[in-house]
Amino acid sequence: MAEHRPCTARGETPLQRADRNFVELLQELRVTQTGVQILFAFLLSLAFTSRFTSLDTAQRVTYVITLLLAVLAAALFTAPAALHRSLFQQGAKPRIVQVSSRLATTGLIVLVFAFSGSVLLVVDVTTSRAGGIAAGAATFLVCVGLWGLLPRLVRRAGLRQETQGDHAEQDGRPEAAAEEPASRSAVRIPAPLRGTIRQPSGVREGAARREASARRR
Repeated sequence: MAEHRPCTARGETPLQRADRNFVELLQELRVTQTGVQILFAFLLSLAFTSRFTSLDTAQRVTYVITLLLAVLAAALFTAPAALHRSLFQQGAKPRIVQVSSRLATTGLIVLVFAFSGSVLLVVDVTTSRAGGIAAGAATFLVCVGLWGLLPRLVRRAGLRQETQGDHAEQDGRPEAAAEEPASRSAVRIPAPLRGTIRQPSGVREGAARREASARRR
């Protein structure tokens, strides 16, 4: 019964939320999978070019490592589909989403090194070893900044805005509470109703004293 109760701000059940998260994850994987396929095809075709035989030992090692990283990234990005197919209609959708998210995160980490290695190899072959190392390091920093640092900054900014909004609400509540009694005290009771509304004895005595002092004057 708990699986059919709304549990989020969108009024979704846990199963509905898991379905939506898995669809969003598949959309993300389609974007990254395209880049992995292009990189993998480039690396495979590179071994059959005429210039590949002129590569030195360091360049060949870089090529093999980059190729293996691309294969590993492709395997990690396709693993969620295989996992979903293996556990289809077994009531494991929330667990599938959790494991698939971890696989996708690991695949992005591997893809960073694959991109960096491929840029290092190409620039090393076309220009120089120092240029290749610099280009590979720059690629690594760009990927880490956009894929790792930027999401954290956006999340931190969102949390900061929520905190400021909560503080603003808390600061506004005492003012509203102070204005409410003032508005109540400012309400004047019509003359015909003054006799029908009973007031506390202290208030009545104070009013009588003020009337007596006014008559004496």
